[in-house]
Amino acid sequence: MSKIRDAFKIPDLRKRLLFTFLMLIVVRLGCQLPIPGVDSSALKELFGNLGDSLNFFTAITGGSFEQMSVFALNITPYITASIIIELLTIAFPALEEMQRDGEAGRKKLVQITRYTTLGLSLLESIAMGIGFGRSGYLTSYSGAAGKFFSVVLLTAALTGGSMILMWIGERITVQGVGNGISIVLIINIISRLPQDMTTLYNQFIKGKSVPNMILAGVIIAAIIIGVVVLVVILQGAERRIPVQYSKKLQGRAMVGGQTTYIPLKVNTAGVIPVIFSQSLMQTPVIIATLVHKNEGTGFWHGVLYALSEGHWFDTDNWIYSLGCILYVVLNIAFAYFYTSITFNPLMIADNLKKSGGFIPGIRPGKPTSTYLQTVLNRIIFIGAIGLSIVSVIPIALNGLFKANVSFGGTSIIIVVGVVIETLNQIDSQMLVRNYKGFLAD
Repeated sequence: MSKIRDAFKIPDLRKRLLFTFLMLIVVRLGCQLPIPGVDSSALKELFGNLGDSLNFFTAITGGSFEQMSVFALNITPYITASIIIELLTIAFPALEEMQRDGEAGRKKLVQITRYTTLGLSLLESIAMGIGFGRSGYLTSYSGAAGKFFSVVLLTAALTGGSMILMWIGERITVQGVGNGISIVLIINIISRLPQDMTTLYNQFIKGKSVPNMILAGVIIAAIIIGVVVLVVILQGAERRIPVQYSKKLQGRAMVGGQTTYIPLKVNTAGVIPVIFSQSLMQTPVIIATLVHKNEGTGFWHGVLYALSEGHWFDTDNWIYSLGCILYVVLNIAFAYFYTSITFNPLMIADNLKKSGGFIPGIRPGKPTSTYLQTVLNRIIFIGAIGLSIVSVIPIALNGLFKANVSFGGTSIIIVVGVVIETLNQIDSQMLVRNYKGFLAD
């Protein structure tokens, strides 16, 4: 508590913390504001039919999508746009040049990301408006004029909400504390915690005998704490490659000769592989449900069940758990893919060579690049397996014990990562002002 009081003693930091808190209140209020003309009861029934398929999407939107509020799309278009632009920097030299062009290039990429977010929001909103209208989820979707205005109203509300959240996220980054988009994301995830805890309480604790209540409570707490500890270890684990700099004569003094290291994170790609995998596997399930093609039996019906994490680890139908194997394979594949486009061993080797640095026992240039790639390939696999274990544990518990909660391993990874990053930023600002920070002993 003393450290929190120290943070609020700094006028600038206190102002930033209060601004962040007020913006998050606005975010949560917007998530509760319904869009006029939407049949909420019919949509609730639809999302109920989707079962656990929307768990992750529900978590990152804070339940606003299920309620079809003004912030229903939330910041998902921005996240998608950011990933798309990052991937395109590899394919288009002009974008890659912007990325290397310092602050000016970064501002151009941010502007491109904003326009891409607007385009994606419009596209998703129009598609949802037409789809919901044809399915009878819009109350005034009748006649040419009614159909037009219903789609325009839904499109304007969803697109406007998404752009407002993008603006709020950017304002928090500039005037608040931490990365604004990440802060908005974790407040959405955390907002689902009370409902998830209530679900666990009603299912495993309420109405049981006292010994069983205590046992269930201890097991639930142990699982949650265990997953959090695993995430913290995974986020902080890194392989340090030692680097030695040669001594050289500048004037009459010898400079250089210091030793440092290159930190290679075990979980190099972060949570991106899990997001890619879940999105790829859930999209066919959601589309099939929306067009009412998820009913019946047969091979393709079984495939859809296997792709849905809600049917994994079902003790009555273990065959559908094969989808979990595909999920782990996709996590590993996306981890290698994403790392390959964001980490360039050849560039690092060239920079080391130019600055007079070298890895002990490894020749500069191409051998250094090959060595870094070899080490990276090994730790990426370890990180992807660790990421898969963390994300699969809650899914397995949901399947085995029918605990329908949206707060899964992916959500925990996001929350822990953002909290650590934000605390580090607050800590650095406090240390600059000679205060003892949050993370100090």
